[in-house]
Amino acid sequence: MKRPKIAVFFGTRPEAIKVAPVVKRLAGDERFELLSVSTGQHREMLDQVIDIFDLPVHHDLGVMTPGQTLAGLSSKLIASIDQILEAEQPDFALVQGDTTTVLMASLACFYRRIPTGHIEAGLRTGSLASPFPEEANRVLASPISTLHFAPTSVSEANLLNERIDPAKIFVTGNTVIDALHLEVQQQSDPAVAAKIDEELGAVLPSDWRDKRFVLITGHRRENFGGGFDEICGAISELAERFPDVRFVYPVHLNPNVSGPVQKALGAFDNVLLLPPQSYRPFVALMQACELVLTDSGGVQEEAPGLGKPVLVMRDTTERPEGVDAGTVRLVGPVRKNIVDGVSELLSDREAYEQMARATNPYGDGTASQKILDAIAQHYC
Repeated sequence: MKRPKIAVFFGTRPEAIKVAPVVKRLAGDERFELLSVSTGQHREMLDQVIDIFDLPVHHDLGVMTPGQTLAGLSSKLIASIDQILEAEQPDFALVQGDTTTVLMASLACFYRRIPTGHIEAGLRTGSLASPFPEEANRVLASPISTLHFAPTSVSEANLLNERIDPAKIFVTGNTVIDALHLEVQQQSDPAVAAKIDEELGAVLPSDWRDKRFVLITGHRRENFGGGFDEICGAISELAERFPDVRFVYPVHLNPNVSGPVQKALGAFDNVLLLPPQSYRPFVALMQACELVLTDSGGVQEEAPGLGKPVLVMRDTTERPEGVDAGTVRLVGPVRKNIVDGVSELLSDREAYEQMARATNPYGDGTASQKILDAIAQHYC
């Protein structure tokens, strides 16, 4: 009997991290034939993840060009993906999350009547403008997907409210926890740990593990402009208030981020502005930090898995489970809220422990296996 060919599409660093456990399981699962497709929506950061997880890539579409508009990226993606579908004739396709790659791959498969599975399905903020354009991407992908792999019961409820067939929804946990478990295990190898120390030692003081630090990430489009002015103002105030604490900020390359950040924070001795970090050293930073200040989505799931409180610099989150569980707190891109939230966690041990010890609601590291079993149930 012919094994079904499963195409996995990914194009950004977060997607690659979250599909890595699925791709690796597919590659070793005799029930399926793997077709791995990178769209190249990110490039350098994406390649780093591919290398770390040793992911096979059968096609690299390389669609990203400097200054490309969302419309230009979308048109290039759907045309390139359609060529792959015509040549390879997969039996089923997998997409992950909420990127432009997800929506265009889903649409291309829909046009060719190729069933798709949406990993991390059902996340919702209720506002198409936040996050932009990710909320629209995932909302639009749902009605044209065949199977829906929801990370939590909250995501499942969102899909049911949109009248998605309950028989096609599977609550799996989030594959980012699978990936995190794989990477933490790798970092227990002394040779890997030594290489991480060497890499981070080139951009951080030699005692970076010994002093308390807040890990910061920020890159969301909706925070460009006024939002980043508030964020940078908050970090500068915190740096002055806590001179013995370091604020470690790997800065996104987008000039809408790097420009304001370098201008506002470059002069502080205890604010360490780093180049973007690949997945491996970033996990090491998460493990060593005191807390995380972010506007990212995936970090809201990863950091609690390492016992780190997360303050989210967004007005909304598509991951309310973390807020409900107490591992995550929304502070918005608001200077006062950010300063108050970080100050409390740095000064009040009881408040810190309450967040750090809360149970991570995003899974136990078995999501990728559950996804493959669900596909086998329907297509083998």
